[in-house]
Amino acid sequence: MKLRYTDRAKNDVELALEWYEKQKRGLGFEFLDCIETALKEILTFPEMYQVCYSNFRRNVQEISFLYILYNQG
Repeated sequence: MKLRYTDRAKNDVELALEWYEKQKRGLGFEFLDCIETALKEILTFPEMYQVCYSNFRRNVQEISFLYILYNQG
């Protein structure tokens, strides 16, 4: 599986990073760590997540931060 970010996804992550970092120093980077962990899971087990539309799957992360990642395939 090839990883590709849409411009909107890049922008969303940048905005979230800035927002979390304003809340507490270092929190934005904790958020990025969670994103990276979720992306590694998606790349390792792409079919593990629920199909939510057509051939898009949804990975919901609620441990430290509430966010949803979508992957196609």
